[in-house]
Amino acid sequence: MAAEKMALAKAINESLRRALESDPKVLIMGEDVGKLGGVFRVTDGLQKDFGEDRVIDTPLAESGIVGTAIGLALRGYRPVVEIQFDGFVFPAYDQIVTQLAKMHARSLGKVKLPVVVRIPYGGGIGAVEHHSESPEALFAHVAGLKVVSPSNAADAYWMMQQAIQSDDPVIYFEPKRRYWDKAEVDREAIPGPLHTARVVREGTDLTLAAYGPMVKLCQEVADAAAEEGRSLEVLDLRSISPVDFDGIQASVEKTRRLVVVHEAPVFLGSGAEIAARITERCFYHLEAPVLRVGGYHAPYPPARLEEEYLPDLDRVLDAVDRSLAY
Repeated sequence: MAAEKMALAKAINESLRRALESDPKVLIMGEDVGKLGGVFRVTDGLQKDFGEDRVIDTPLAESGIVGTAIGLALRGYRPVVEIQFDGFVFPAYDQIVTQLAKMHARSLGKVKLPVVVRIPYGGGIGAVEHHSESPEALFAHVAGLKVVSPSNAADAYWMMQQAIQSDDPVIYFEPKRRYWDKAEVDREAIPGPLHTARVVREGTDLTLAAYGPMVKLCQEVADAAAEEGRSLEVLDLRSISPVDFDGIQASVEKTRRLVVVHEAPVFLGSGAEIAARITERCFYHLEAPVLRVGGYHAPYPPARLEEEYLPDLDRVLDAVDRSLAY
């Protein structure tokens, strides 16, 4: 089948459709995922085509949604649950981190929980309170969970396939501000393993590492830097836990500088672990300290102020300038 250009949201929809078609044990659950097709229409048309027993509209009860998915997984199903917005995940946090993440170890490997938790996350859409959070580091800190985030439609399609096929629970963060960005999706060509970083732009002077919504921004930064004669490599991390430290190391050994970019607050964010590990691994290669760009250590602001809160071209370029000045 030839590659088709589609939006990131559509790519997830097509991936879920393929999973429902190929495996009768795959179920989709969540608030308004059926008749409405989800608030972002990511599950549009799936209930109509696969029925209310496969695509299930649930009550407004995130803890109940995840708890039910755990029970279904214990009975051999592969549930894909949607948390409607990032800030709504916390009522289900206990189920995720004390049950979903721990069952495999608690049973000494006898029990597998192939559950995917979809979470639209991040800002940039002018949403109200509790609708623009970036809580990925909270889940990456929990052993037993895989945490991933696609940045483009092709990855969104294939990473969902791989997440559903995983026997381990996967937290699948969807960058909601990129839902409408389009890219070519080849339904036959897997981009690579689920937890492998990928160089999306070659460069020699500095590595920009990002995931999800910030990859596109880093590509724009690289374009701007190129006008000044600077060659920046852009690395799409794709996976937040586990992190492809070998892939990052290979890039940094070439460029000798690293700036990590994410929407989440810099304080104890994913970039902190990356900075620490790469400093340990690449101490004798680095020509500047690893720098981080992200949100501020403050509650996410009202929509009219979010552009001041979120990393932008100038803030990332400032970090690039500081790194290159060493």
